[in-house]
Amino acid sequence: MDDFFSRSEALLGSETMEALQTKRVILFGVGGVGSWCAEALVRTGLVHLTIVDGDTVQPSNVNRQLPATRETLGRPKVEVLKERLLSINPDAEIIALHRMYEAQSTMYEEQCTKEAFDFQLSTFDYVIDAIDSVAAKADLIINATRARGVKIFSSMGAALRFDPTKVTTGELMSIQGDALAKAVRARMKKIGLHPYRKVKCVYSTEQPQACATRGSLMQVTAVFGCTLASMVIEDLRK
Repeated sequence: MDDFFSRSEALLGSETMEALQTKRVILFGVGGVGSWCAEALVRTGLVHLTIVDGDTVQPSNVNRQLPATRETLGRPKVEVLKERLLSINPDAEIIALHRMYEAQSTMYEEQCTKEAFDFQLSTFDYVIDAIDSVAAKADLIINATRARGVKIFSSMGAALRFDPTKVTTGELMSIQGDALAKAVRARMKKIGLHPYRKVKCVYSTEQPQACATRGSLMQVTAVFGCTLASMVIEDLRK
């Protein structure tokens, strides 16, 4: 491990650093939460990362999203983020997929959805969910927990909050006071499918603020993203 990651190795140890060089992670959504998660992972020493997002950089993204600057407006977020991550570690394998994870209208108990099959979730060690769509999030969580040997970490709602000190972690089925977690559970109940294993999530205990639009701030969304990254790193460390 070269000097660029010497501070990571000093704290995590050689075995964890070796794992960061071999494990494969796929991250869905590189907006206000996912983009910071990606940077934290690569800065710590992760080498193999696939990033998935179908959006382009918009003016409203600039206040909180890592790929968003005035110079990157209109470009695919995954392309901008890939460039930045490779500037941190040129030896990293960053695969950028400019597409969305789409939920299927029907899911069957004995087979994964076409989306899960296309992304080959079972070939990854970790799946990170930082997408906004309730249906797609529920679909991804269910299918990731079906894949043997794959761990998934998921982000709940980061919008409408001010206080980063209220960000914490919990199990999906036990989270209270988070509208996104509630909606995901309702979606799962509606389609009659649930995760095959417990799913650890990052969420906020802060009551959401009243806002005409879904306002959000970097100091909260970035903490969500860094917490997701820490879940992966801590799992490897243990």
